Amino acid sequence: MTADDIKYIEELCINAKKASKIAANLKTVEKNNILFKIAKKILDNKDYIISENKKDLKEAEATGIAPAMLDRLLLNEKRIDDIAKSVEDIARFTDPIGRIENMKVVPSGIRVGQMRVPLGVIAAIYEARPNVTVDIAALCIKSGNVSILRGGQEAFNSNMAFGRLITESLKESGVSEYIVNVINRTSRELVPPLLKMDKYIDMVIPRGGEGLIKMVVQESTIPVLRHERGLCHVFVDESANRDFAEKITINAKVQRPTVCNAAETLLIHENYPYKRELIQALIDHNVEIRGCEKTQRLHEKVKAATEVDWDMEYLDLIISVKIVSSLDEALEHIARYSSGHTETIITANYYNSERFLKEVDSAAVMVNASTRFHDGGEFGLGAEVGISTQKLHARGAMGIEGLTTLKYIVYGNGETR
Repeated sequence: MTADDIKYIEELCINAKKASKIAANLKTVEKNNILFKIAKKILDNKDYIISENKKDLKEAEATGIAPAMLDRLLLNEKRIDDIAKSVEDIARFTDPIGRIENMKVVPSGIRVGQMRVPLGVIAAIYEARPNVTVDIAALCIKSGNVSILRGGQEAFNSNMAFGRLITESLKESGVSEYIVNVINRTSRELVPPLLKMDKYIDMVIPRGGEGLIKMVVQESTIPVLRHERGLCHVFVDESANRDFAEKITINAKVQRPTVCNAAETLLIHENYPYKRELIQALIDHNVEIRGCEKTQRLHEKVKAATEVDWDMEYLDLIISVKIVSSLDEALEHIARYSSGHTETIITANYYNSERFLKEVDSAAVMVNASTRFHDGGEFGLGAEVGISTQKLHARGAMGIEGLTTLKYIVYGNGETR
């Protein structure tokens, strides 16, 4: 790393901190106008965005990047439309900043409450998916925060294209361009010093592979909100409706296997009567199955699972399958191998569904629904900064409110203690 690189990071952080006061005091209508302007610019510049994205795809293919990462990297007209719509949705959401909560009068006579306020400056470090640049920028604008965005080298041109359009929108709106800061250098050596800027940055959000998360947690002197891998489970109980079981399992695995809320392990109760049919349905959708001995006996195309498979986030059309003897065994398996992201049970048994909801310790636990629903947009959040798999200060899909905190406010009338 050069002295110029260090100077660049320091100046960026200083400017971001200065801009945080401006961002925190923007009126709701001002924030919404900025967001609508960003959405329009994205829609008006599809050809430009796609041309920049093609540069990234070409370079990624030349390096032999995995198909799962290529899919995450790809931008087409539909995905760009979805990105713009997400920004518009965020603009229409209720602004939480300044909201007063929990107001009460205490015995001394003072009135005590809490006001929702921005966190400040948020740094996000992420890989491959250029839509994340827009999602985090938009959520931070709406929540009164400043963002510092460091995308992966493989998406550099796409991220810079979005960054330019966002900067133009901020300038045209008459506010500081430093409310959103897309790092315009690709060196990985920039990340460690960025993670030491606790004087200016209030929270770091890493989104990516296990290696990235581990590095950020170890290097950062700033509080880290982790977005861990998604080792999601589907449990088909013995009473499961056959149509539900097939439809939900196929959707959870096949619809978009490269994302963190896709299913990676299927657990099937040994008394479920349509085990072979469920395995066949997966095979018919080109899913490779790695199963326990009982699963292998159901179909000749099932490969033998190893211990590694139960702990594997495939991000591909591969799923590990285990036949279990009871709900207890399913719960034990999930407790041992889950990453704490999303788990679902398919059942007609109310008691089992309630046990599953209560005992599974994950950010989202579902009954008779696909794991693919654990998403900021699907949860009515507009978009998400990420899916937190830890318990402080936010958990699960993080939208606008997850980027805020509370401060105490007190109204008095001359009271003393």
